[in-house]
Amino acid sequence: MNTNDQNQRKGGALCGLTVLDLSRILAGPTATQLLGDLGAEVIKIERPGKGDDTRAWGPPFLKDAEGNDTEESAYYLSSNRNKQSVAINLASAEGRDLIRQLADGADIVVENFKVGDLERYGLDYKSLSQRNPRLIYCSISGFGQTGPYAPRAGYDFLIQGMGGIMSITGDPIDHPQSTGPMKVGVGIADVMCGMYATVGILAALESRHKTGTGQHIDISLLDSQIAWLVNQGASYLVSGETPVPLGNGHPTIVPYETFPASDKAFILAVGNDGQFSKFCVAADAEHLAVDERFAKNTDRVRNRDVLIPLLQDLTRQKSAAEWIELLEGAGVPCGPINSIPDVFADPQVQHRAMRIEMPHPTAGTGTVPLIGNPLNLSDTPVQYNRPPPVRAADTRDVLTSKLKLSDEEMGKLVESGVIEDRKI
Repeated sequence: MNTNDQNQRKGGALCGLTVLDLSRILAGPTATQLLGDLGAEVIKIERPGKGDDTRAWGPPFLKDAEGNDTEESAYYLSSNRNKQSVAINLASAEGRDLIRQLADGADIVVENFKVGDLERYGLDYKSLSQRNPRLIYCSISGFGQTGPYAPRAGYDFLIQGMGGIMSITGDPIDHPQSTGPMKVGVGIADVMCGMYATVGILAALESRHKTGTGQHIDISLLDSQIAWLVNQGASYLVSGETPVPLGNGHPTIVPYETFPASDKAFILAVGNDGQFSKFCVAADAEHLAVDERFAKNTDRVRNRDVLIPLLQDLTRQKSAAEWIELLEGAGVPCGPINSIPDVFADPQVQHRAMRIEMPHPTAGTGTVPLIGNPLNLSDTPVQYNRPPPVRAADTRDVLTSKLKLSDEEMGKLVESGVIEDRKI
């Protein structure tokens, strides 16, 4: 094994790469946290005195030793580990020059400013790539760099509405308690855009290995949202019929939804005719498996309004735990509907280390709990090297090491408001 291979295994798959993170909120930070988990060095640029908008998106906030709120919200903590915080005022010419110098030594820039903002600052792809032709520059926006909506600001909630996912989420329209279109309970449009952005960045890195040059990645929340309409979007394109919300039901698989037990609801996820037959045997309802209305999935979909009430009458006869034990033994996919506390108490989740603890300088307990990375690479595992940083905690270290600024130069920049130095 050569030295480079050894270093990569020790530091992660992306060890040796530097990411200049000009993004904030969720989509961009999701992408850059993932790159950091994979071993890249991530330099997060924040506004002096304020930082990433999500620092203020609480409560809840991390508590200090006295039980008081710190400046770190749970929202911010969720997507900013493995980064260094450098506070630079982009409104100043000196601040913009510092960013250019940092970009000269970076492999990747990720930004989510409004279209045209960074061009006015001379921090757009064209300007920075002239100085650093190997630079991979990822622009995340609400609607893309082109098109009639390009100048608009984009937010997850708006994109979920415009991108169609809300129109197929929630109770059926004719349900007596239907509240109408419903957004997903997390910022999924932002998160998925960040995931697509990461894929694009890794693809551009592979291309750079062959060509020696970087490129510009233009990715939008709306495009990403439409891409993950997947089967529902394709169903409309093929059939011309408008998909509608089905509550917890599935448009093309039956039974595949929640069912009431004697105590609470549970999930039954029958994926094929064989599993339906097994369910019927386990439920002492073999007659349903041979009923021509229900024997095949296609027929069950067409006759769901008849079948589902029959199954609900059956499932009410046992508790959720009894059904899950019985059906798991019969090879029928099923499961509980966990609360979030239930999720993190689950032995499988604990075994897979999906909750982690990292040391944190302002946490009263000394550590901060975070959600783990789901990637399990055998040779280059993910790294948990840095907790989500306190604002400006790394300004001095980064600018002195990367740009060779002296203490005197740093002092002048702090005094003039160009940077914030908050070394912890």
